[in-house]
Order: sequence, then C-alpha cells, then structure tokens
Amino acid sequence: MTSQLGIDIAQDTFDTALQQEDHDLIFGHFDNQRSGFNRLHRFLKKRKAQDGHICMEATGVYYEELAHFLHKKGYRVSVVNPARVKGYAQSQMRRNKTDKMDAAVIANFCRAQNPPLWNPPDPSWYELRALVRHLEDLESDRQRQRNRQDAIQHSAQPTQTVLDNLQAQIDFLAHQIDAVKKQIQDHIDQYPELKRQRNLLDSIKGIGPLTAAKLMAEYGDMRQFDDVRQVVAFAGLNPRHRQSGTSIRGQTKISKMGRSSIRAALYMPAINAKRFNTLLRPFVKRLEAKGLSGTQINSSVVFWTS
Repeated sequence: MTSQLGIDIAQDTFDTALQQEDHDLIFGHFDNQRSGFNRLHRFLKKRKAQDGHICMEATGVYYEELAHFLHKKGYRVSVVNPARVKGYAQSQMRRNKTDKMDAAVIANFCRAQNPPLWNPPDPSWYELRALVRHLEDLESDRQRQRNRQDAIQHSAQPTQTVLDNLQAQIDFLAHQIDAVKKQIQDHIDQYPELKRQRNLLDSIKGIGPLTAAKLMAEYGDMRQFDDVRQVVAFAGLNPRHRQSGTSIRGQTKISKMGRSSIRAALYMPAINAKRFNTLLRPFVKRLEAKGLSGTQINSSVVFWTS
C-alpha cells in the first residue's frame, strides 16, 4: 500500500500525518525523543506503512535524531528545505496553520514532489560542524565584549574595574578561539576525505584552511547537490530579479534565501579575490562601469567565485 508520512518537527514534540492512497489522513502526536520514536515505529507497523515515504523539514537540529532513527529502521526518509514546503503550501492556497495541518502539507508535498532520499552524513562531519559553530559563537561573544569595552571607554567616566574585567574576558575568549581553530584543523587531518576537501578548497586563491572548514561544515556532503546552481542557491547567493511589465524595474540583488553563515565566510575571500585575482579584475571593472556600489560588487564576486 502506497503511503506518505509528513512530520512537522518541534523542539520537544512532533506531529505526523499519514496518507495512504484514498484513505483519510491519520494524525499522530509524539514526543521528540527515543520513546516517541518507538511509538511512531509501532504506529507505522500497525498500519503496514513500513515501505512508505517519510518527509520532514530540516528544522534546525531537531529533526536529526528522528531522521537517523527512521533511517536505521529501514524507512525511506527525505529531509527537505522548509522554504520548498512553504512555497508548496502557498501554491495550494493553504490558509490555516497548525502543527497537524503542517504535517498534512508535508505529506502532500511528499506525494506530489517525491523528494530525493536522505542519507545520514558521516559522524566526522557532525564533529566538524559542532567545532565550527562553537568557534562562531566564541567569536561573537568576543565581539560583544569588545563593543561593551568600546562603549565604556567613550563614556564620560570610564570605570577601570569593568574595563579590566572585560579585557580579561576578551583575553580568555581569544585563547579559546585559538584552541578551537587548532582543534578544527586537527580533526580534519584525522579523516582523509575531509582533509582532501579542505586541501582542494584551500587551493582556491583567497580561501584559507579556516574558510574551507567553515564551508565544509555548512555544506556537508556536496553530493546532495545536482549542479552548481543548487550550491549557489543553498547559500542564498543566487540573483533575485524584480521586474514586471514596464513599470517595475527593481535592482537585481542576491536572494539571501540560504545560509547566511556561508555568505559571511565567503565575504572576505571575495574581497581578496577582487583585489588579487587577475581573472576577476575585468569582471569587477565592468560592474564599476555600470555604477554598482562596493557592497554590490562584493556580493557579485561572491556569487561569481562560488
């Protein structure tokens, strides 16, 4: 019996909608933990839906444990971009939004679009992603303390005790940042495939080992993309045109409907490429001649080099 199961994931729970040929939808509600996963497994076995297609959205990290559980049980699992499901719901003129209805939309999307199956990434990638995101958190924390320090220094009566405390925190975070950067490269060196990918990215002018690690952590397995357009769109670097008839001639910008962390990681390499890559100089000159601003040119260089 052909079936599709849509799963709407939240932090603590998830809702399901099971669609079996011409039968009415069957809804379920489960805890987002191992006991809930086992209940879902029994729920599907009871309804002879083990061979069905299960779809869920890539919602933060909350889907990951369930996706791994279902994959190990032999289910056909797809993990899809929430923007695709949102677009599909809008095309179906869906006006109501509840967890149950969201699960039903995902089940319908699964039947109509038949998205590709998901395979779990290698455990080494999860470790790399955790280290890279921890590094980004540490760098954000350090910048916050620097901003506070700068504000106090420009106040009417700077408090030296607070300034000293902030400096101690900044120094501590700097030490941690250096340590995590080393841990990232040491981790990559332990795995031949990760090391190969890093060295390949590092060979590109303007991209160093750390930027390479950040790109690897966010993109994951590049085999999930069919062509370069999908790679560009994943980062939100694809162009967004705004034109309609003769009255609307909006400025073409990048869509930004993707991973902002990838765009941030590529920004400084794009600056360096604009200055030092001889292949890019004619391209930059053409953009300058068209009157584009520096920010627009940098975004275009990021798009071109990606």
